[in-house]
Amino acid sequence: MASGADLTAYDSVLKEHYTNDRVVDMTYRNNPFYALVPKMERFGGKNLPIPIAYGDPQGRSKTFSNAQTRAQATSKLFKEFSLTRVKDYSLATIDNETLEATKGDPNAFLEAATSEIDGAINSLKRSLAVNLVRDSSAAIGQVNAEPSTNASTFVVFLKSASDISNFEVGQVVVIYSAKSGGSQRSSDGSDVDFPVVAVDRSGSTPSITLTGSYDGSGTIAADDYLFVEGDRGLGISGLADWIPSSAPSATAFFGVDRTADVTRLGGHRLDGSSAPLEEVLTEADAIVAGGGGFAIDHFFMSHAKYKDLKNSLGAKVQYVDMQATPRVSFRGVMIDGVNGPIKCVPDHNFSDDTIFGLQLEYWKFYSLGPACRVLSPDGLQMLRQASDDGAECRYGFYGNLGCRAPGANINITV
Repeated sequence: MASGADLTAYDSVLKEHYTNDRVVDMTYRNNPFYALVPKMERFGGKNLPIPIAYGDPQGRSKTFSNAQTRAQATSKLFKEFSLTRVKDYSLATIDNETLEATKGDPNAFLEAATSEIDGAINSLKRSLAVNLVRDSSAAIGQVNAEPSTNASTFVVFLKSASDISNFEVGQVVVIYSAKSGGSQRSSDGSDVDFPVVAVDRSGSTPSITLTGSYDGSGTIAADDYLFVEGDRGLGISGLADWIPSSAPSATAFFGVDRTADVTRLGGHRLDGSSAPLEEVLTEADAIVAGGGGFAIDHFFMSHAKYKDLKNSLGAKVQYVDMQATPRVSFRGVMIDGVNGPIKCVPDHNFSDDTIFGLQLEYWKFYSLGPACRVLSPDGLQMLRQASDDGAECRYGFYGNLGCRAPGANINITV
């Protein structure tokens, strides 16, 4: 059995050190969209209804009889998204020898435990922050080309350089031909899950090195999708789900067929891949404003696109600071919009080929209790491991992203 040390005493030390404010600051830092999006932490019940009005009664005409006829035949149009929660977990373990060696010395215990617990919190916040801006497939990257034949390990180059921030040594990844459905890929006809043993973050085509031999039986191909093992199809419905890059189909999204009005129920889309970035953002703002009188107030983008925007603005650059908490803030640049200034924010969780224009007040991250929190239904932050010589701390969240006015937002391909 684990630990003859006083877990209750250590639990008190952790509660004093990992206060809610400290964990919030840890998870918000370097994640602007997650930090700035409004939160609702009382997401109880089986689901959460998000009603959206997408049409007005049409009892209007310059001829009274026509107005009366249509008034009797039409009414206010609503759709109701039934938002459900998803789960994510991150555990830190502390071996019993460390617990015993630091018994009676809370400072020594914290010094030993902090790196593990901080690491677990960081892994969870990375998962949450990345997933919030992508889709529920939970894909974290794409393959650039089939790997070269090699024994014991093989290298996978990534299609998008910005995706390299999603990978860490020690992850176990799986590879599929599609985000959903498709086929699982193998390196040699048998190996289908691959521990990450190295990450090369340099150059225009960064890469990860995976455990396993790659030979002529390997089936990994260009444009395949990479997932952390156990994540596929279980992610948050992020920005890319609510405001997809192509018009939504009749497939129900939280119970709603969005084809009744693909813009008001599924947002706007713009292909800006062949125009100067500053012009693209101006056009996107005009599209949203003209499509319903909404006002984009934030553009979120990758650091590479933010650099391009600053370069294009030149001497016209106007900086703006945004405060998430008293201790966490972010800097962006301002551009003029149809309905007022728009904040352009760099966020390393966004891919280089997509920018989202958002009216942030219509978004909310709904969770059952604070996100990225210690999971302690019995009030204890430290638990004995049932089958190993140590203790563990469990962090996680139950929640999802919701939008009350998809038509106020735009997905821009760049």
